[in-house]
Amino acid sequence: MSETYVEFRTPPDVRGYLHSPPNPNGDLLVLAHGAGSNAQASLLLTIANEFAGAGFVVLRCDLPYRQARPYGPPGPGDAARDRQGLKNAVAAVRPWAGRRIFLGGHSYGGRQSTMLCAEEPDLVRGLLLFSYPLHPPRKPEQLRTQHLPGLNTASLFVEGTRDPFGSIEEMETALKLIPAKTELLKIEGAGHDLDCKGKRSSAELARTVREAFERFFG
Repeated sequence: MSETYVEFRTPPDVRGYLHSPPNPNGDLLVLAHGAGSNAQASLLLTIANEFAGAGFVVLRCDLPYRQARPYGPPGPGDAARDRQGLKNAVAAVRPWAGRRIFLGGHSYGGRQSTMLCAEEPDLVRGLLLFSYPLHPPRKPEQLRTQHLPGLNTASLFVEGTRDPFGSIEEMETALKLIPAKTELLKIEGAGHDLDCKGKRSSAELARTVREAFERFFG
């Protein structure tokens, strides 16, 4: 299995790390990072290695706001450009996909993926979403669900039971708004970063996610 840094000049540019498995299964997964992070996030790296080991081609990409600024969260005006960057990433890696393309990411990256797919329902086969930021911590009234009734892309949500951005009960209610097929994979004891504090290794988490993904999408 090899990992290669790639750049595609399709403004907004696509930059990231492409994992090429020795025995590809035809499926491709594009992953985006959370706010304040980048494509080198340990969660994305662990998930990418697990999926590549199972035959997926995987791209971990830096969103446009991160390419513009090496540190800090995205600004209020960054979201639309970040979604365009995700769309460009899918287009750029399509030649490596022999079968299906999936999109997703952690927190902000996952949320932008759902918003993009609500706008572009035929863009990818499905979504893999880690720690969807349902609302800001301690502000449950500020729900980020307005686009969910328009999401017609099958989606697997991976959520920690101690995530301050949304409880399991809140997530279950939100998922009822989505007309597409959904599943909620609960990670016991994990917070927003999906760190289980020694109860489960990152490799075990990645394997659990990959197995749930393969069952869900078949």
